[in-house]
Amino acid sequence: MSANSAPTPSLQDLGIALLRIALGVVFIAHSAFLKVFVFTMSGTASFFEGLGLPGWFAYVVLVAETVGGVLLVLGVQARWAALALLPIALGATWAHSGNGWMFAYANGGWEYLAYLSVLCLAQFLLGDGAFALRRSHPIEMLFVQTRAAKV
Repeated sequence: MSANSAPTPSLQDLGIALLRIALGVVFIAHSAFLKVFVFTMSGTASFFEGLGLPGWFAYVVLVAETVGGVLLVLGVQARWAALALLPIALGATWAHSGNGWMFAYANGGWEYLAYLSVLCLAQFLLGDGAFALRRSHPIEMLFVQTRAAKV
């Protein structure tokens, strides 16, 4: 290896990157495609209102899912993007909880959304993986800095 070449990523880093990119693509598809082109934004806002949420919140969720998905795909602060998307995935799990377990049930069940919630948590814990454009700070560094500041 020459002095100018980057180290070869480990299989673990490649696996984490694959998780990160796939999760990002799912959030982009779920927001930009599903909410905008399939359900339409007015239909999505009506769905939110049917849950007792304000209709404008559908637009906030759309932006958060789209931006978060892009950040994950690119590997820009992916740990924190995944953590920011976790409440949205949990909220979607709640929104579909009355429809049964299977996502294929009428109006979609909660199992797929619970799985996305777990994936967001796993991505947060694992970090960025290979090919990240702007790496997240490791969780351990945050705790060390916090303890050092208290001493």
